[in-house]
Amino acid sequence: MTVRSIVITGEPVLHQRAAAVEVIDDQIRTLVADLFETMDAANGVGLAAPQIGVGLRIFTWGMANDDGVPDRGVLINPYVTASRPRPGRPDPDEEAEGCLSVPGQSFALRRGEVAQVSGQDLEGREVSFTATGWFARCMQHEYDHLGGFLYLDRLDDKWSRRARKAVKAAGWGTPGHSWLPGAGPDPFGHDDHDHDHDHDL
Repeated sequence: MTVRSIVITGEPVLHQRAAAVEVIDDQIRTLVADLFETMDAANGVGLAAPQIGVGLRIFTWGMANDDGVPDRGVLINPYVTASRPRPGRPDPDEEAEGCLSVPGQSFALRRGEVAQVSGQDLEGREVSFTATGWFARCMQHEYDHLGGFLYLDRLDDKWSRRARKAVKAAGWGTPGHSWLPGAGPDPFGHDDHDHDHDHDL
């Protein structure tokens, strides 16, 4: 298992549709092990293969939930559909979302509160479940990565303007930017043990 660098918004692999996994072989199993290792080192609750520069339809999660789903898992070739978000503006205190490919930033985004999730596990078995609450948000967030979308692409006008300014100020938005979890201070402040990272997807 290896901690991989996480690529930052502007890297082409993050902005294009990932390819289906044709065969679950040792190479895929190694990739999944690296995804878990990198996700844990980054204190993340989910990580998609494009975030470590691999354009395949795989994501991992490590998140407690109330849905009877294991706290840690992987989905290969997943499909996620979500309920319609509630109308109105997202609450920046209750609905702030983050992304390891936009390190250190978070912006308010309203998502569907229930998601239907299916795909394959690492043994190729079919998996399906219903996710709710923040676990549903995590599933939607990671699935978006496989379609070439970041959560920034789904922000309303107000939060999108703030996000564009933050990305520009950080010098991102072009290829070549990445960060290595564990190699320096955590960009989301997880070095502070009182920090609640459930919202840092």
